[in-house]
Amino acid sequence: MAGWLSPNTPMLIELNNIHKVYRVGVERIAALAGVSLAIRANEYIAVMGPSGSGKSTLMNVIGCLDRPTAGDYRLEGRLTREMNAAQLAHVRNEKIGFVFQSFELMPRLSALRNVALPLLYSRAGWRKRQHLAMEAVQRVGLGDRYKHRPNQLSGGQKQRVAIARALVNQPSLLLADEPTGNLDSKTGTEILQLFDELHAGGQTIMVVTHDPNVARRAKRVIRMLDGLVHSDLPSDEDAAKFGAQVVSAGGDGP
Repeated sequence: MAGWLSPNTPMLIELNNIHKVYRVGVERIAALAGVSLAIRANEYIAVMGPSGSGKSTLMNVIGCLDRPTAGDYRLEGRLTREMNAAQLAHVRNEKIGFVFQSFELMPRLSALRNVALPLLYSRAGWRKRQHLAMEAVQRVGLGDRYKHRPNQLSGGQKQRVAIARALVNQPSLLLADEPTGNLDSKTGTEILQLFDELHAGGQTIMVVTHDPNVARRAKRVIRMLDGLVHSDLPSDEDAAKFGAQVVSAGGDGP
């Protein structure tokens, strides 16, 4: 466990010797080769690494999109390997909010209805769902755009809608995969400022990125290499160690 984490902050995620092996024909590809790490509530973490390093696989395992081949993953103290498919779906819907580079919005729905989509599986009534969705839209600064469809919004506004959708169920963890990758530098900075505000408000955030400037906004930087944690440092120490090093662009393999 990293020494700079406060022992008084609740533990959110515990990974113990996580392996993930994919089969491609007769070949076995070890995407994760024994990853152990701990994440406490209200941390802001960036995950970096070259293509094929395992960072996307790590995000998929933490997001319960993929089960590890071996090892233990505890989310809020619960072993995920003991959860069935329905329980994992519940975790993905209510405990983890996802933000993707390509926004993944429904083109025919308004911003408000896009944000409300995760609430369709809740027991809340229609009025409650509308209220929660509007609160999330206002939280990301789009209260005056809630009726607009995605094709009526800028790239930055689309990403704000995606972030509001990720937040609408008040998740324990916000997972963002290259959230500024499709944005210009000015708009990307605005999205990162929004992440700063969310973190200051208590939200736990993990960002997977190739961009050192994005990583430096986090408080902790985990660097992956060959399916293992290569380094795990506070962002200022990571910046001092790696400087302006730019890793290769592009998505991971398996």
